[in-house]
Amino acid sequence: MATTAPSRRKVTSLEVLCAVLVLAVLGQDWIASWLDAPAVRTGATVFVAVCAQALPFLVLGVLVSGAIAAFVPASALERLLPKKQALAVPVAGLAGVALPTCECAAVPVARRLMRHGVPTSVALAFLLAAPAVNPVVLVATSVAFPDNPELVAARLAGSLATAVGMGWLWARFGKASWILDRALSRAPATDQPRWRTFAETARADLVDAAGFLVVGGLTSAVLAVVIPRDWIEALGGQIVVGVIVMAVLAVLLALCSEADAFVAASIPGLPLLPKLVFLVVGPAVDVKLFALQAGTFGRAFALRFAPATFVVAVACAVVSGLVFLGVPS
Repeated sequence: MATTAPSRRKVTSLEVLCAVLVLAVLGQDWIASWLDAPAVRTGATVFVAVCAQALPFLVLGVLVSGAIAAFVPASALERLLPKKQALAVPVAGLAGVALPTCECAAVPVARRLMRHGVPTSVALAFLLAAPAVNPVVLVATSVAFPDNPELVAARLAGSLATAVGMGWLWARFGKASWILDRALSRAPATDQPRWRTFAETARADLVDAAGFLVVGGLTSAVLAVVIPRDWIEALGGQIVVGVIVMAVLAVLLALCSEADAFVAASIPGLPLLPKLVFLVVGPAVDVKLFALQAGTFGRAFALRFAPATFVVAVACAVVSGLVFLGVPS
């Protein structure tokens, strides 16, 4: 008679938590001394700031996403948008002016639009435009740069051109196979109340996006500690180098679009053109947004979309700066 081997007992999450708590109590002196280091305090401050800035807008985004799923029929969206993608893309970009949405909030909204049958290029144009050209961001920019109203117009033009340009590029070269099936699949129709659909959709989107927000916040915190601030302040006389560095810095710092203008204004001795590049690139592509896009649409999408967006955003920002700010002296 064959005997069955006893099944191995699985370790539960509660037991792991208890073990971690015991280790924390035993090593509390070492942990306290490690956390008291200046670099760790700075990194913790940046992490909390990034998450605190982005979380309210992320919640706003998932609420909008839930409202679209529960109360907006797909037929209504199809009637509002032009039939041709070439015309629907700029319409979606202009729609971002009316909706004050942070980049974290725009990701779940864009996914919900795709699930409602909106062309991918149109949803991506909205994703890039909403956090960059909405009235809240433009007012914050004018407050941060009270003596440079032309910078507000340059940011609006550069960001809108980035959104529309990427939408058109995706319509021409993008492939649906680069996006996860679960991001494009339509939710099955149910007979449950609309408010329940709203609550369940918002909860699911929040769980999906919040974890990647934490990953992006941790990355921003580490990079903020590693990059010396003196390096940034030494770029005043190097326009080309300043443009490149500020573009890369926008990606690494992952600031919320409602707050990035104040950070740019606080950097002394830097011409307006590199600051404009910082303001246009940041809401379009950063490490936090890359993590959110990878988790929502898939890594294959993010690895293609993010680099292309970076190049287009830098080019649009430079052209917009030359038109509205003039040639740097």
